[in-house]
Amino acid sequence: MTILTDPDDRTLLLDHDRRFFDALVAADVARLDDLLADDFIMVAIDNGAVATRADLLGLMSSGTLRFPAVRSFPDEAVVRRVGDVGIVVGRTSMNFTNADGTAFTAGSRYTHVFAADSIAGWRLVSAQGTEIKPGS
Repeated sequence: MTILTDPDDRTLLLDHDRRFFDALVAADVARLDDLLADDFIMVAIDNGAVATRADLLGLMSSGTLRFPAVRSFPDEAVVRRVGDVGIVVGRTSMNFTNADGTAFTAGSRYTHVFAADSIAGWRLVSAQGTEIKPGS
């Protein structure tokens, strides 16, 4: 297995990562629709719940799930490419509102897995966040 660390791959994957976070904050469902793979899965930071692409798009389009702020730290990210798969391990600080109306603020470490798509470029296949507890 060859792991490529081409600077262009890093730039492209971090750009895709940023566009994903920007779309969450803007509640831009059309942009999310373009960025996410058809079989996208997300694991929630706060409770480990699993959401599909349809779940996320539905919650975002209804306004039930909102991300008022997401700050990422791309200079700290570890970016790797293995064949047609790109992996970004990064850190965020975010605010979001759950479907039940509760607000949540968290620092997290996350792993985003992208797949190369000849038509759409990189598409996000999987996202998982782990809350960073204060003092960790």
